[in-house]
Amino acid sequence: MSHVRVRFAPSPTGYLHIGGARTALFNWLFARKYGGTFILRIEDTDVERSSPEMIEGIIEGLRWLGLDWDEGPYLQSERLALYRARAEELVASGWAYYCFCDPEELAAKRQRALAEKRTWKYEGTCRRLSAGEVARRIAAGHPRAIRFKVPEEGVTRFTDRVYGEIEVRNESIEDFVLLRSDGYPTYHLSVVVDDADMRISHIIRGADHLSNTPKQVLLYRAFGWEPPVFAHAPLILGPDRQRLSKRHGAMSVTAYRDMGFLPEAMRNFLALLGWSPGDPSREILRTRELIELFSLEGISRANAIFNFEKALWMNAEHLRAMSAAELFPFVRAELEKEGLWREEYGQERREWFLWVVDLLKVRARTLRDFVTSGRPYFSDDFPMDPEAVQKNLRTNSAVKGLLLELADRFERLEPFDLQTTERVLRGLAEERGVKAGVIINAARTALTGSAVTPGIFDVIVAIGRERAVRRLRQVAATLSE
Repeated sequence: MSHVRVRFAPSPTGYLHIGGARTALFNWLFARKYGGTFILRIEDTDVERSSPEMIEGIIEGLRWLGLDWDEGPYLQSERLALYRARAEELVASGWAYYCFCDPEELAAKRQRALAEKRTWKYEGTCRRLSAGEVARRIAAGHPRAIRFKVPEEGVTRFTDRVYGEIEVRNESIEDFVLLRSDGYPTYHLSVVVDDADMRISHIIRGADHLSNTPKQVLLYRAFGWEPPVFAHAPLILGPDRQRLSKRHGAMSVTAYRDMGFLPEAMRNFLALLGWSPGDPSREILRTRELIELFSLEGISRANAIFNFEKALWMNAEHLRAMSAAELFPFVRAELEKEGLWREEYGQERREWFLWVVDLLKVRARTLRDFVTSGRPYFSDDFPMDPEAVQKNLRTNSAVKGLLLELADRFERLEPFDLQTTERVLRGLAEERGVKAGVIINAARTALTGSAVTPGIFDVIVAIGRERAVRRLRQVAATLSE
């Protein structure tokens, strides 16, 4: 394959959302697979709706996802002179013409047609103006746009790598605006000029752009340029088969970061929204595997279904598959945000810290769980679950004495490890004639505030003798005989 050059070209009218992130990922994977170039271009010509904050939000989302770009970011707002010059070229070559029609009047006609449920397209009023009349109106200072002169007969064909051969009758395409009367380009002009200027080889984007493609193919031909390869990815819908929205859990990409998703898990989840590696049993894929397996042929025509629970499941699977050393920087960042990080966890207590991470990751669904479930390991300030307290500490009057005796025996225990702590606890249960589960559940809640944790003896040793003894006595002091 000749040198691949692809681009992600978002409009900064909102933050980076799931659909945009999926498009960026597909382009990035394709570029990385073929040793190509991934370009970031910001299509910010919608002055009223674009903002620097949104541009920064998009860039922040891409960086968190790990989708590094090779060129850019290019801003369309800095390339306006080029678009204006190209539009004038089309006028000079006969492929476009000046339009003096009032935009508000045209919009009103379009709205009336919609209300009456009939199709409307621009009638071509200014297409039929004589050269003399055009010159007169320009001399009089009439505002003017530039429209593309769509052929009145024939068809426009192109091949999409996903949807196959597509043919549109030219009579169904209106003479679309290239340059508005305020001098700003429309999407069709700027995207074609930029893609040609940046030598884009493949355009990979959402299927909502499929209807735009015939107009863009016409523009390529008018300029005498070879169109790139087109590949349109299917739409992403919610579980109810409606267009994806916040009520389906579709938020900005950085919201998933804040919820504790791993970048790699998110890449995996996004990749499978409309693409398949060919083997439906392969769902958990590391990024290196995604790059190796990705192909345009694997993109589906069927709409993808967004499932937030599936994203959580996939994140949990990635957490379990990663080593504690790989998880270290992510867990550290979460603890730092909560004020729970200590430098010793990365130095003299690193081995202990990695062990605790390994304990916690088994039940974790997001990185936030290392803060919530992990708080009893990293702090003495943690909440007590009222239901767990009632069930495991307050329903049996013998629990207070059992916890105090367990604390005394732990205090004298040498060595303090998995085997010895288990022997002591089970020995105490046997001596007192109670089930070991009574003491195990009471100790679990006393030490962590929870009814669900990793194995109790792992918990006891991870928390350590001193803290375990102190917590057992403190909780016992709150209980009645």
